[in-house]
Amino acid sequence: MSTGEKPRVLLHAYVTEKAMDEMERQNKLEFVVDRRATRADVKKAIEELYKAKVAKVTIKIGRPGKVATVRFTKDYSSEDIGSRAGVF
Repeated sequence: MSTGEKPRVLLHAYVTEKAMDEMERQNKLEFVVDRRATRADVKKAIEELYKAKVAKVTIKIGRPGKVATVRFTKDYSSEDIGSRAGVF
């Protein structure tokens, strides 16, 4: 971005049957992210936006673009964060 504007890291929550299962069983959420975003960028954006601690971030490239899977620490519920992110 040439205007000095920070790119938006998180584009939107990515909801699939597998993502919903991971949310319930493994405390994870998936987000479609900017194609230039790194794991550190995603972690920082999630922690700032949702005020929740992130345990791990993995990134894969798929049909919708770059998808980040975020696992939260035990102190935070992915279901609560998912409701704030518009999953439900």
